[in-house]
Amino acid sequence: MWMVGAVLTSRLKTMTQQTNEELSQTIQKLRRFIENRVGKAIGDYKMIEDGDTVMVCLSGGKDSYTLLDVLLALRKRAPIDFRIIAMNLDQKQPGFPADVLPNYLAKLGVEHRIVTQDTYSIVKQKVPEGKTTCSLCSRLRRGIIYKTAKELGANKIALGHHRDDIVHTLFLNMLFGGKLKAMPPKLVTDNGDYMVIRPLAYVSEEDIARYARGVGFPIIPCNLCGTQENLQRQKVREMMADWDRRYPGRTESVMTAIQNVVPSHLGDRNLFDFESLQLGDPEAAGGGDIAFDSESYDSDSCETPGANASDQPQVINFGQPPGR
Repeated sequence: MWMVGAVLTSRLKTMTQQTNEELSQTIQKLRRFIENRVGKAIGDYKMIEDGDTVMVCLSGGKDSYTLLDVLLALRKRAPIDFRIIAMNLDQKQPGFPADVLPNYLAKLGVEHRIVTQDTYSIVKQKVPEGKTTCSLCSRLRRGIIYKTAKELGANKIALGHHRDDIVHTLFLNMLFGGKLKAMPPKLVTDNGDYMVIRPLAYVSEEDIARYARGVGFPIIPCNLCGTQENLQRQKVREMMADWDRRYPGRTESVMTAIQNVVPSHLGDRNLFDFESLQLGDPEAAGGGDIAFDSESYDSDSCETPGANASDQPQVINFGQPPGR
């Protein structure tokens, strides 16, 4: 593990010497593309507003590195003023290179907080060998994140979940939980104190991986749960990967469907008043008889909002604050 730490430290030194001009044109183009998608997601869901304090949860993985990198870039040209604080939870995994993230953040000049809590030992003690650790680990992390947000005065908590995570969660809940429920781009925490936002909601994992490789982020592997082959999420990931290989664009199409719900054509009586449905009221049934017509599946209509955003720099409009 010392070797891993040395490699990461070396990569960090190389990366911090690299300027935007030194990045390949391909990576610069990809950066603009990702920034545009993130900017659109923030605007669509009003994720960030003037005066917000956004705590960005940084794990050391490709997703959270990309999230922090893009938010810092967008803040420079956003029409609003908001504060960014990076937060990392050191869970005391054996061999974890504890110096990598503090050094990375310090060299970036980013305000940050490193929290050390030995959740690793708790999870290994409580969860039998071979069983998934995700549930307990998530609960422990969540409590620490909320506590840290309170200490820092943050009202927004930014997580690095991307489009593919949202789609995979939909299938996990459908196939294993019996719920038509995904991972929302924005939600209020159970205690009502914080807003959780997912600015990468319109960004694919493939684009994030390409960008992270191109920039050379000092990625820290997760040894606690990343190697559990029997995870249900991994099975869903493999299923979607197979679909996308055979029928390209399926993940994007499912993401579009999540944003294009027709409650009258599902079966949840809490979302649609089926009992009060009357004859002569076709609008109440989402179009009446046309519900029996053949659907037109135009591939051009199955694109995530922002998917065709120009890779040219755009004005990031998060909503003008009062007096500006």
